[in-house]
Amino acid sequence: MRGRAKPPAAPLPQRDGIDPVRVRLPEDPDGAWDCVRDHLQDRFAGAVGARRVDTMLAEGLFVGADGGAVGGDEPYTAGRFLWFHRDFASEEPVPFPVGVLHRDEHLLIADKPHFLSTTPRGRHITETLTARLRRELGLPHLQPAHRLDRLTAGLVLCVVRAEDRGAYQTLFRDRLVRKEYEAVAPYDPELTLPRTVRSRIVKERGVVAAREEPGAPNSESRVELLEHRGAFGRYRLLPATGRTHQLRVHMNALGLPLVNDPVYPVVEPDPEHEDFGRPLQLLARVLEFTDPVTGVPHRFESGLRLSAWPDR
Repeated sequence: MRGRAKPPAAPLPQRDGIDPVRVRLPEDPDGAWDCVRDHLQDRFAGAVGARRVDTMLAEGLFVGADGGAVGGDEPYTAGRFLWFHRDFASEEPVPFPVGVLHRDEHLLIADKPHFLSTTPRGRHITETLTARLRRELGLPHLQPAHRLDRLTAGLVLCVVRAEDRGAYQTLFRDRLVRKEYEAVAPYDPELTLPRTVRSRIVKERGVVAAREEPGAPNSESRVELLEHRGAFGRYRLLPATGRTHQLRVHMNALGLPLVNDPVYPVVEPDPEHEDFGRPLQLLARVLEFTDPVTGVPHRFESGLRLSAWPDR
């Protein structure tokens, strides 16, 4: 069986660092769609509204592979590709800059601030690391090779060219990147550290918090105490695996929930406006790896600091 043909290149440029949406018209064995408008109404009216679909068609906002506007009354043709730009909702700006620690023709190391999502998702689209760097640096093909939680600050490895992404993603898949995090959390003099924590972590779609459950461990973190002052400690966290919220889950399980964590141990209501003065005290501080493209060994260290431990 021959594979599906590769889609043509998008005829629309990015907007605000975001690619246009590509639509492939599916097979229509029952003849439900006589024209393009019929299908677009069925497909998108629930998400954007029937009136908005008609307005977009009238304004020529749906285009074909040649970049020309697609009319709603054009005959329906299964397999045809269309493109359009989604409407972006207003987003609260994250008032912190993105640092760039290294840039070459293959990779870029970004120093992401707290509160900024790594990739466009959900209600965070244009106010994301990916969109910002594409816009500000003129790098339309830039993509992160891994994810860092929105509330976590620190280092993100991005690829400059799409064809290199697989090589750098493989580094993370095969655990060939040494990652070091720093955190501020309560200090417990009765807790023996350092120690390695292993557990089974499960994260369900649509549920904010991950949880530990019985079964074979799928996560591992080493926890080291660097220093303590009164009731709080500064910790080095070394994850061997990369489960969602892994470090936050493991620290909470030790009775050391991170300072300003809105999920562990208790899920707080989603705020109407971010409190940028209370960042989660977790920082992706070090990335160390051998470049899979050039063979050069790299070690990068974040220039950011955790606000709960400022004078060092």
